[in-house]
Amino acid sequence: MIEDKGGHARNFPSHTVHADLVIIGGGISGVCCAITAAREGVQVALVQDRPVLGGNASSEVRLWILGATSHMGNNNRWSREGGVMDELLVENIYRNPEGNPVIFDTVLLEKVMQEANIRLFLNTAVHEVIKGDSDTIQTVNAFCSQNQTLYTFTAPYFCDASGDGVVAFLAGAPFRMGAESKAEFGERFAPSQQYGELLGHSIYFYSKDTGKPVRFVPPSFAIADIASIPRYKMFNVKDQGCKLWWIEYGGRLDTVHETETIKWQLWQVVYGVWDYIKNSGNFPEAADYTLEWVGTIPGKRESRRFNGDYMLIQQDIVEQRMHTDAVSYGGWSIDLHPADGVFSELPGCNQWHSKGIYQIPYRSLYSNSISNLFLAGRIISASHVAFGSTRVMATSANSAQAVAMAAVLAVKYGISARQVNDHITELQQSLMKTGQFIPGVKARDEQDLVQLACITASSEYELKALSQSDQLHHLEIGMAQMIPAVAGLLPVMELAVVATASTSLVVQLAVSSRNGNFTPDIVLEEKTLAVAEGSSTLSLQFNTDPGSNGYIFLIFRKNPHIKIVLSDERLTGVLSLFQAENKAVSNSGVQTPPADIGMDSFEFWTPQRRPSGQNMAFAFAAPVYSFRAESIKNGYARPFIIPNAWVAKKEDAAPRITLQWEKTVTIRTILLSFDTDFDHPMESVLMQHPETVMPFCIRSYKILDGKSNLVQKVSGNYQTRNIIKLEAPLVTDRLVIEAAHPNEQVPAAIFEIRCY
Repeated sequence: MIEDKGGHARNFPSHTVHADLVIIGGGISGVCCAITAAREGVQVALVQDRPVLGGNASSEVRLWILGATSHMGNNNRWSREGGVMDELLVENIYRNPEGNPVIFDTVLLEKVMQEANIRLFLNTAVHEVIKGDSDTIQTVNAFCSQNQTLYTFTAPYFCDASGDGVVAFLAGAPFRMGAESKAEFGERFAPSQQYGELLGHSIYFYSKDTGKPVRFVPPSFAIADIASIPRYKMFNVKDQGCKLWWIEYGGRLDTVHETETIKWQLWQVVYGVWDYIKNSGNFPEAADYTLEWVGTIPGKRESRRFNGDYMLIQQDIVEQRMHTDAVSYGGWSIDLHPADGVFSELPGCNQWHSKGIYQIPYRSLYSNSISNLFLAGRIISASHVAFGSTRVMATSANSAQAVAMAAVLAVKYGISARQVNDHITELQQSLMKTGQFIPGVKARDEQDLVQLACITASSEYELKALSQSDQLHHLEIGMAQMIPAVAGLLPVMELAVVATASTSLVVQLAVSSRNGNFTPDIVLEEKTLAVAEGSSTLSLQFNTDPGSNGYIFLIFRKNPHIKIVLSDERLTGVLSLFQAENKAVSNSGVQTPPADIGMDSFEFWTPQRRPSGQNMAFAFAAPVYSFRAESIKNGYARPFIIPNAWVAKKEDAAPRITLQWEKTVTIRTILLSFDTDFDHPMESVLMQHPETVMPFCIRSYKILDGKSNLVQKVSGNYQTRNIIKLEAPLVTDRLVIEAAHPNEQVPAAIFEIRCY
C-alpha cells in the first residue's frame, strides 16, 4: 500500500536514455530508419508520440502506403521501394491480404521489437531540445503520457521523422511552409507569387453491413448542408477508408498549430456525410449499414519542410536529373491539392507524372544548419512543388533508410551528417547491400565473393515463345507487350488473333527515350496488318534495329474488331501493358498537361492486376533474350534496363546455379534476392489482394557445398531477400543453389546472390 498525505509539490520520475541515434517519429519513415540502423549495430532510441507505430499508415489513420508504383497507374515499372520498406509490405501481404489496418499495426510492432538494438518509446512526445552549441543538438526532452515519466534522450546523432519536424523546429533549423514563387526556382508548376496555402488533412471512416436495419442519429456538430461540399454527389455506400482521401481540409490554416481546429471541421464533414448517406433517402442500400469506425486524428499531408544543402525542385523530378550523391528515388506524381480541400469547386488533386522515377540526393536529407540532425519523411529539403511527389510514405521511408545508413557511417567515422558526403560511394554501396535500389547506381561490392566466382547453371531460359491459352484480350483498349531484347533486328514474330470482321491492325515498335524508363515515347516503326475475319496467325517483321540491349514495346493499337490470344505463362521481367485509364492516379490513358506548367505529354501504358494481366501469346523465329546465370552479379537486383535475373528453363526439372572458385573460400553469410514482383504496389490497408505470395517467388531451395553436403534447406519462402548466416564458417570451392520452380507456369528466377 502507498499512502501520501500530500502537502508538498511533486515531480514526475525522469530517466535519461543514451543511444547512438535517436529517431523522433514512429511513422513508416521512422520505423524503416530504426530497423535499418539497428541491423547495422547502431543503438537506436525510437520515440513515438502515438500509441501505435505507422503514422498515417497505422490503424489510427488508415492510409495505404504508396510510392513510385502509384497504384500501378503510371509508367514506373518494377519501382516498388526496396530494403525494409519492401520487407514490411511483403510481410503484410503474406499475413494480411485483406488489408486490415490493425493487423498491419502488429507487423510493424513485431519487426521493431525483434531488433535488440532498438528501444521503443510509445506515447512519448518531444517538448524541448537542448543544444550543446549553435549547430549541435545535445539532448531531447520528452514526456510519456501513459506512465507519467519524463525522458531525456542523449545521442551524437538525431533524426527527425516526426512529420511536423518538431525537433528540427525546436532546434532552430531553417524551414519553409507554403509554396515558393515560380521565379525562385523556375518551377513552372509553382504559383506566380509565394503563398501560404498548403495541402490539408484528411479523416477517414469505415462502414459495415450488419444484415439488419440500423438507424443513425447524427451528433449536433455534424454538417447539415451537404451541398456545401461541391463534390457531395460522389459519396456512396461502398467507398470508405482512404478511398475518401479527398475529404480534406485545412490548407488555409496553420497545419501544425491549428490541427485540432482542422480535426473538428473534418469530424463535422464525416458525420454529416454519414447522415446524408443514411438519412437523405438517396441511398436505400445503406439501410443495414452502420458507421463502424471514424478516425480520431487526422492524416497530415503538409506542414514544415526543412532546408538541406540541396533543395529538390520540379525540374529534378520532370527531367529526372542525376545526382552523384543519389541514395533514394521517387516516382509518385507531383500531386498538389486545392487549399480549400473538400469545400473547393476544383478537382481534389492535380496529379502530373514524370516519364520515370527520379533520384533523391543525400544532400536533401540533413539540416544545413544543425550538424547532427538528419531529416526523414515528408520534411526533407524540397520545394512545395517537389514535395507534392516526395511526401508519400513509401518514398519517404526509402529516403529514411538512406538516412539510417548515413547515421551508421557517421557513428563509424565520428563525423557530421554533412561530412558523410565524403563517403558517398560507401553509403550507396552499403544501402544496396541492404536491398535498397538506387536507379542508375550499380552494386560494386569488393567483399562479395560471388564476384570472383565462375557462374554456371543447369539451364538458362531463352525467350522465344509464350504458349497460347484459351483467354483473349479484346482490343477495345490498346495492348503492348514488353520484351527484353538484344541489339539487332527482331526475328519474325507470330501471334494469334480472332477478328469479328475483316479489318486492319496497327502495330508499332517503340522504345523509351531515356535508358531505364518504361515510357514508350519513341516509335521506331509502324506497320498495318490486314486481318481476315475469324481466327488467324499474323506474321510480323520489323526492319528497324532498336539500337541497344533493353526493353522494346510491341504496341497493338485498339481495334474493337480484334481479340488477341493470351498466354498463361508468366516470366520474371516480362510484362503486358494496356492503355487504360486509372482514375486513382489521374491517368486517362494520355497525360496532356497545360502548356505552361512544365510537365511532359505522353501515353500511359500500365499493367493489369492479377489474376488479369496475362502476357500475349507469341512466337519468335529465334530467341530474343537469354536470362543468363551471370546476371546474378551484374549489380542490379530487379528489372532495370534489362531483367537482371537468372531464369531457368521451365522443362528443367531441377534448376540449379553453381558458383565455382579457383581455390577455397570462407563463407559466413549467403544472401539471395528473389522476385516478389516489384511492379506490385502492395497497398498496405483497405485493398484486398488475391495472393499472399507473389507467383514469381522461389518458395523452396537447397544450398550445397563443393562436396554436395547440405548447407541450408529452405521451404515456404515468400520474402524478397533471404540472408543466411551460417553457424560455422564454410570453407569450400563451390556452392550450388538448387531451387524449385514457383509453379507450372512460372520458371525459377534469382536476381542476386552474394557471399561473405
